[in-house]
Amino acid sequence: MKTLLHKSRFLALSTLCLALGACSLAPTYHRPTAPVPDRFPVQAAADAQDAALPAWRDVFLEPRLQALIELALRNNRDLRVAVERVEAARAQFGIAQSDRLPTFGAQGTEQATHLPANMRSGGPDSPAVSRSVIAGVGMTSFELDFFGRVRNLSEAAYQQYLSTEQARRTVQLGLIAQTAEAYFTLRSAQSLRTLMEKTEQAREGTLKLVQARFNEGIASDLDLAQAQGQLESVRADRVAAGRTVSQATNALQLILGTPIPGDLPVAQPFGRDQLVQAIPAGLPSQLLERRPDILGAEHDLKAADAQIGAARAAFFPRITLTGLLGFASPELGALFGGDHRYWQFAPQVQMPLFSGGIKGGLDLAKANQKIAVASYEKAIQTAFREVADGLAGEATYGGQLDALRLAEAAAVRALKLSEIRYETGVDSFLQVQTAQVNLYAVQQQFITLGAAALANRVELYKALGGGWSAADVPNQENG
Repeated sequence: MKTLLHKSRFLALSTLCLALGACSLAPTYHRPTAPVPDRFPVQAAADAQDAALPAWRDVFLEPRLQALIELALRNNRDLRVAVERVEAARAQFGIAQSDRLPTFGAQGTEQATHLPANMRSGGPDSPAVSRSVIAGVGMTSFELDFFGRVRNLSEAAYQQYLSTEQARRTVQLGLIAQTAEAYFTLRSAQSLRTLMEKTEQAREGTLKLVQARFNEGIASDLDLAQAQGQLESVRADRVAAGRTVSQATNALQLILGTPIPGDLPVAQPFGRDQLVQAIPAGLPSQLLERRPDILGAEHDLKAADAQIGAARAAFFPRITLTGLLGFASPELGALFGGDHRYWQFAPQVQMPLFSGGIKGGLDLAKANQKIAVASYEKAIQTAFREVADGLAGEATYGGQLDALRLAEAAAVRALKLSEIRYETGVDSFLQVQTAQVNLYAVQQQFITLGAAALANRVELYKALGGGWSAADVPNQENG
């Protein structure tokens, strides 16, 4: 009968502990309402549907650029730091998770005490030094998590780990975009240098023509000086372009984290459609699920909620258990004798009566939660603005480039006509000079604008959160 009574009491106590252990004082999480419109401005209706972004290999189509991105992902130091921070956060979560389970270990102690004669329990003639040896398996201080303090601290560490993982994804996405932009900057600098080299050759031919006409007494000193000035001007531009190419190469090499290899795939013609395909924007709500900085901010918010739960639990009693099961003896040689069995069980209850720090801890946790909400909303607003800017660029760069193509064709025709009219004596060299300057300016503008259009598409890809696959998404369940 007594045995059944003890069992029923044990079962009731166990059930109570489990029920209390399931208690959590953290606020129920509700995702804040996104403080942005439901659709992006300057967006086609067909592009405003749910759309999955392609992976970066399907966005950056040139094999040479793909090889450079792979190289950067392997060698960039910023990404290495981000990866190690993820490992540190994972380890921190493991430490916090281990606090939810008791820790057992072997323990051994020996104690020797010298007492004065008048304090010896056996009288003045008893030994002056008393010894005791204890060895066994013990449980360190283990907290019964009735109010969810330890569990909420573990949850906070888990959410912080997930946030750090999203920070790594942010760095990775930024690295892909930086590599592409640095490569496009280098290609545009090379294109400008090529343009200047061709322009220099053309102006050398013009100078020879003017020199011949001057030698025949047809052209004036002014014509010759103007032709010489045009040539030297473009030579100066070519030298500056060479410097820009060197600087762009250095910038790309820094991002790669290693020297640029010489066995890269052959570069394709530099152009918008050959390198980067159009990117579907989707809906603003999709940013909440695929942009890593927003996901990281949401994990920070969940961690802040868990910290509130841990701070609230600090107002309630903390019950900890410590125990040891083994042997005890006054001599080491007789320690493991059959009559030297020893056990110790030490439950401890701590109840805060007055502590301003506990109230301050809760106030701090609530303030941090409000900061996390504001940071999450700011991340959404920033993402919306970046995508909207990218879409505005996509809607306008194409028309601007088309207009420059027509302007370039007109400038080429104007230069040919001015050269014919100059050679036939109809116009002065000033008309040729003006036509050369106009064509050169339009060609430079076309290359520069084309690079800006490419950079805009890269920034749009980055703003949308990059391409995701099932393997990219971390497990959201806290085991």
